[in-house]
Amino acid sequence: MNFDNKTIGEIVADDFRTAAIFKKHNVDFCCKGGRTIDEACEKKNIDKQALINDLQSLPSGNSNEVDVRDWPLDLLANYIVRIHHQYVRDKTLMLLQFLDKIAKVHGDHHPELHEINRIFQESARDLASHFVKEENVLFPYIEQLVRAKQSGQPLGEIPFGTVENPVAMMMHEHSVEGDRFEEIVKLTNNYTIPADACNTYRVSFQMLQEFENDLNRHIHLENNILFPKAIALEKELRGK
Repeated sequence: MNFDNKTIGEIVADDFRTAAIFKKHNVDFCCKGGRTIDEACEKKNIDKQALINDLQSLPSGNSNEVDVRDWPLDLLANYIVRIHHQYVRDKTLMLLQFLDKIAKVHGDHHPELHEINRIFQESARDLASHFVKEENVLFPYIEQLVRAKQSGQPLGEIPFGTVENPVAMMMHEHSVEGDRFEEIVKLTNNYTIPADACNTYRVSFQMLQEFENDLNRHIHLENNILFPKAIALEKELRGK
């Protein structure tokens, strides 16, 4: 594999198996996927050669993940809503209840649970608002871009000027979530379950880790595939 001049987001878009390797080396592939390997390693003092060796050790072929790079943008946006937005909506209420319970029961011996609970409450609130903006503003406009491309009709006036404006807002909000889960990973010692954990404690940490993994995949699809292609399509339609 040749990684020269490719961003981390592009590498993961080419083969999602690489996401696990970037995660192992503490490299953010979704919220900060616009960096090169050199930039990421220099920023966080990461052993670049060890990372490259792990990437190159992947067997040839690709992952079993759905390859969405050639999907129409409206189909990809719909997929994100049906799979990833729905996942968050399905899991959030249960996680809120579980994290609140274990904080109350185990918080005296594990005070970090109170902070984890607070952070996840903030995340749940902000993700709900984030999804409304994507589903009611950004994604419908992306669908409009696709229809304009198919029909040859002009785009007309856009209230937010260019798709780059809501994209920038969504990417900023993604970064906030990335920072929150980076803090949760530290507080949980990478989701390590203590010896005195009850079943609810164990399930909570397992669910929280699954939640973060799904969110990383979700943000990757938007930041590294959907958003750049929407920006490029808009520029194409406007003749820029």
